[in-house]
Amino acid sequence: MEPGRCHVEAIRGDIVESVHRVHVAVAHADQGLIASAGNPAHHSFVRSSIKMFQVLPFVEAGGVERFQLTGEELALCCASHGGEPFHVAAARSILAKAKVAEAALACGPHLPLHDATANAMTCAGEAPGRIHNNCSGKHAGMLAHCVQQQWVTNGYHRAPHPMQQRVLTTLTQWMRITAEDVAIAVDGCGLPTFAIALDAVAEGCARFSAAVAAGDRAPSAIFNAMVAHPEYVAGTDRLDTGLMRAAGTRLFAKVGAEGYYCAGIPSMKVGVALKVEDGSKRAAEPAILAVLRHIDAISAAELERLRKYAEPEVLNTRQEVIGHVRTTLNL
Repeated sequence: MEPGRCHVEAIRGDIVESVHRVHVAVAHADQGLIASAGNPAHHSFVRSSIKMFQVLPFVEAGGVERFQLTGEELALCCASHGGEPFHVAAARSILAKAKVAEAALACGPHLPLHDATANAMTCAGEAPGRIHNNCSGKHAGMLAHCVQQQWVTNGYHRAPHPMQQRVLTTLTQWMRITAEDVAIAVDGCGLPTFAIALDAVAEGCARFSAAVAAGDRAPSAIFNAMVAHPEYVAGTDRLDTGLMRAAGTRLFAKVGAEGYYCAGIPSMKVGVALKVEDGSKRAAEPAILAVLRHIDAISAAELERLRKYAEPEVLNTRQEVIGHVRTTLNL
């Protein structure tokens, strides 16, 4: 298959000032790779874009029922959240149900990603804790899974721990790769992160989508939680939340750091994975929307509702519009 091209350009005035190259893989659960741009086998770290698979072992083992997690709490286990008060409350609730102390979280503290919440904490003289980390929901879910499986919680974030070995096995099974195909490093939150070929990730998302369409219990529970409570997956003024709201129950989407994005459309049995080569967030958001529109996963009207992400304006310090960002896509 001859790969297409995906470039995201920053325009200042009438001149292209910067160009971001994007690698895209679109896969079907039964047919494999069906469309691409750039290098569909591009090997890079998936970062937070595959949290659906990281929580899957917990859900498969009955963790939601064991700890009576709500849909909001399960969605938070898949989140790169903004640290808004409702996010923090849900993370604390998961820990309380598992009877695990907040100090057990291995993720480091940082101010909430949600600016208003961060500013309010700063004005109040409140220092951020581990619970404010954008990955605290995922960590809380992993701690609950350790309790469920009677594994020691100490070191749960290290690659040799049974928790992380279970995640690695899950990824290799769904993406139909071997452990030798995966390179492992440390993510920003302290957990292992995995470098995997882009087309394998897209195929994993396609198979996850097909499992949802077939009504498989664990993938369906995760998907339903994400699309019913998208504000817990990301938060206020975040693309993941806005996209899943706009699309209703049609798709899931999950951002990862350094310009990574994953999405899945159950009715189409299709998965998408993309990586901005230079890691730019400003390119990843327009690119994923352009791809989803191109494959008819979202409508023109839905794309228009998301225009601030699809074609973001470039502003100067006077808040004047002096340019914009556009995507050129040929799959």
